[in-house]
Formats: sequence, C-alpha cells, structure tokens
Amino acid sequence: MPRILIADDDRALCKLLAEYLQREGFVVDVAHDGEAALAQLHNTSQRPDVLILDVMMPGRDGLDTLRELRLQYRLPVIMLSARGEPVDRVIGLELGADDYLSKPCLPRELLARVRAQLRRNTPSTHAGTLQLGVLRLQLGERRAYVEERELSLTGAEFQLLLALAQRAGELVDKAVLTRIALGRELERFDRSIDVHVSRLRHKLAEASPESPRIESVRGAGYVLVAGMP
Repeated sequence: MPRILIADDDRALCKLLAEYLQREGFVVDVAHDGEAALAQLHNTSQRPDVLILDVMMPGRDGLDTLRELRLQYRLPVIMLSARGEPVDRVIGLELGADDYLSKPCLPRELLARVRAQLRRNTPSTHAGTLQLGVLRLQLGERRAYVEERELSLTGAEFQLLLALAQRAGELVDKAVLTRIALGRELERFDRSIDVHVSRLRHKLAEASPESPRIESVRGAGYVLVAGMP
C-alpha cells in the first residue's frame, strides 16, 4: 500500500486526514514539525511515497523543510497553506513542490491530488526512450538526461517535460499541461505550470547550451524547441 506522510502542526486536521486516507487504502504517518518530517524521510523503511506538507509550522517551517528535502529526495510534495496567498504558492512551487492546496480543503480533493501524484510518479513496466537532440528521457525509470548529465527533476517537472517533448515543435496549452503534469484542471489565476516551466528552463540551460528550449506563446501555452536558437 502507498505510504503517505502528513506534516502539519494542526493535530486535529492530521487525525482527520489520516483516518480518511487510511480508509482509502493508504498507510499514513504524521509529523508535527519540519524536523520530524525530515527524520521520517531519512528512515528508509518508512519513507513515504507522497508528502503532504503544511507551510506554517513551528520551528522549521514547510518552505524551509521543502528546501532541505529537495537536496536529497525526489518524492512528490503537495503543499498546504491556511493563508492561500499567491506568493506562498509560487514560492512553494519554485522550491520544488509538485502541487499546492489552500486550507481548508476537502479531504476528497486532497485524495484526488495524492492519487494524481502517485500515478505520475510510478515507474512504467514498459521500458522506452525518447530522444530530442541532446535530451534523453528514460520513460521506464522516469529520468531525464542532457548528454550524459542527469537532470534533477520532480515528478511534475518530468511529466511536464515529457508532455512537451512528445509534442516537440507544437504549441501545448496550459490547460492540457496542467492535466498531464498535475492531474487536475487549470484553475483561475493558477500559475503552477508557469513556475514549473521556469524551473525546467533553468535546469535545461544549466545542463548544456545545446539543450532544447521552452518558448512561451503569450496567453496560450508553451513549445519545446530542439537545439540552440
């Protein structure tokens, strides 16, 4: 059964979400601060498949915890925030969160986000390779390489890059990318895909000047173009 870690200092909310997710067939652990969440990640026997991480926690907060864990771990992270400010969402995504929910949220909505992340981060049993110039995607392993250098991508970033690479040279609108990469519909004023694209651009450019580049079409979407300009 998939293992979920909920890191939130709201103990009543943790209990509610844990009981709900357990009824849906998940193993659920809880932590009430960032240090406890990181300790759980270091425990290989109980490492979660998805982390649900609150922004506001005492001591090491959610953003600092996310920054630390992304130095070592690729697991999907869904951020929660009671404030729900757009700047919080953008900062969380820039630090490597895969998705974001404002509190209070419906347990059913959180369950849908968790299942979407699990689907997009489960290795495929069918091996395959997609090559686009110096970019190589190992589909079974869900890993990306520029020349022989592996890119450190979150699950959402890999899925986004795959969607663009499969349609290289074609405009892909944000609604389609949101469904493919995040497993949900595009929301009003939602900049999640824009932030993921920004991170991808940086990682591709840092890996090689010959990396494919992601071009934006204002108000429409993005195009992946092979090679140098």
